[in-house]
Amino acid sequence: MGNYVIIGTQWGDEGKGKIVDLLSEHADCVVRFQGGNNAGHTMVVDGEKFISHLVPSGIIQKKTCFIGNGVVVDPEVLLEEIAYLGGKGVDVSPTYLRLSDRAQVIMPYHKRIDHAREAKKGDGKIGTTGRGIGPCYEDKASRVGIRFLDFFKPEVLRAKVEEALREKNFLLEKYFEEEPEDLEKTMAWCLDLADKLKPYISDTSVAINNNMDEGKSVLFEGAQGTHLDIDHGTYPFVTSSNTVSGNACCGAGVGPKTINGVLGIVKAYTTRVGAGPFPSELFDEVGSYLQEKGVEFGATTGRRRRCGWLDMVVLKNACRLNGLTGLVITKMDVLGGLKEIKICTGYEYNGEVVTDFAADLDLLSDCKMVCETLAGWDEDISGVRSYDDLPENAKAYLKRIEELSGTPVDMISVGPGREETIVVKNHF
Repeated sequence: MGNYVIIGTQWGDEGKGKIVDLLSEHADCVVRFQGGNNAGHTMVVDGEKFISHLVPSGIIQKKTCFIGNGVVVDPEVLLEEIAYLGGKGVDVSPTYLRLSDRAQVIMPYHKRIDHAREAKKGDGKIGTTGRGIGPCYEDKASRVGIRFLDFFKPEVLRAKVEEALREKNFLLEKYFEEEPEDLEKTMAWCLDLADKLKPYISDTSVAINNNMDEGKSVLFEGAQGTHLDIDHGTYPFVTSSNTVSGNACCGAGVGPKTINGVLGIVKAYTTRVGAGPFPSELFDEVGSYLQEKGVEFGATTGRRRRCGWLDMVVLKNACRLNGLTGLVITKMDVLGGLKEIKICTGYEYNGEVVTDFAADLDLLSDCKMVCETLAGWDEDISGVRSYDDLPENAKAYLKRIEELSGTPVDMISVGPGREETIVVKNHF
C-alpha cells in the first residue's frame, strides 16, 4: 500500500475519520501528527458510532497507532478516550497505542487562559474550542512547554511548572482578573496522570521509522482542514498548528521521501464551524437543507456547521498546498434531491474575478460567489457501490470537480458506514 497522508481540504469536518478507518484495514500503522482534542473524527462500524479526538481512527482496526510529537495532548482527555473506546470493546492498551515523549502536555492553566482570553475578546472572539490548544502551542514555541518526557522526572517537572505558573498566574490575576493556579494542586494533577500514562510514552519517531524500514505501511491522519492552517488558512480564524500535508513529516518525525501519496478529503459541499470568512456560504433554504440532511454538527463541539456550495477556489488551493495525488469525495449522498447544484469557481471583488485563495480577509468576507450550475439528481445513491451505477448527473458533477481541480477522484463516500463507499482507484 505504501505510506499515505490523509488531509482535509476545507475547514475540517470533511469525513477524514471514516476514510482513515476504511484505509486502516490495509495499513499497519496510523499516526496523528498535529492538533489536539479540538479535532473530532466519527466512524460508523456496523451501525455503531465511534468518536475519537486524540486516538487515531485506526485503533478500531487493531492497528498500531501513534500520537506524534506534533500533537498537543490533554492527558485527562486521552485517558477518558481510552476508557470510552475500551468500554466499546476496542483494545487501547500500549500494545496498540503509543504516545510521543516529545508531545506537549496541555496543562490546566492553558485551558483557563484559553477561556479567559476568548471571553475578554467579546464580539471579537475567533471561535476557539477553549481546550487550551493555542496556549499550549504558544508555550511550545516559547520553549517553556511541558513535554511527556518530563513526566518521568518529577523534580524537573516541578521546576518547569513552578516557572510557568509565575507567568500564567500574573496573566490570570492581573490581566484576566481571575484566581491563580495552585502549584501543589497542579503537581498532584501531573503526577497522578503521569503514573497512568507512562506505559504509553516512548520515542514514536523511531518506532514509526522502524515500521517503515520493515516494509510496513503507515497512514498519517490529519486533523482539522487545510484552511485552518496557522500559515495558509483564514488567519486569525485558524487553528494553532500546520494542518497541511507537509507537517506530517515534522509532526511524526519522518522524512519526506517516505511519503508515497497524499489523499485530500473533500465534502461534496462546504462547511465551516465557528467564525471566519466563508465565501460560498448559503443563508437560504438550500443551506438549511444541507445542514439538516447532512446532520452538520461538530463532532467535538456539537456546534452547528455553516453550509455552502463546493468552493473550487478553496479546493484548488488545497491541491497546491498539499500536493494532492487523489481526492476522496464525502457526503455525496447529501446532494440527492436538489434540482440544481452549484460550484463556486471564483470570487467577484471590486468588479474583478479572483480565482486564487487570498490572504486578505476583507476580500474573502466581502466578495460574491461566481458559480457554475449543474443539474442535480433525485435518486438515493447510498446503496450504490460502483461508479458506473451512479446517476449520470452525479457522474457529471464528479467529472467537473476533477476538471477544475486537476486531481482525480479516487473514492466517493455515499453514507457514514464503511461499506457505503465507492472505490474508483484501489490503492491497495
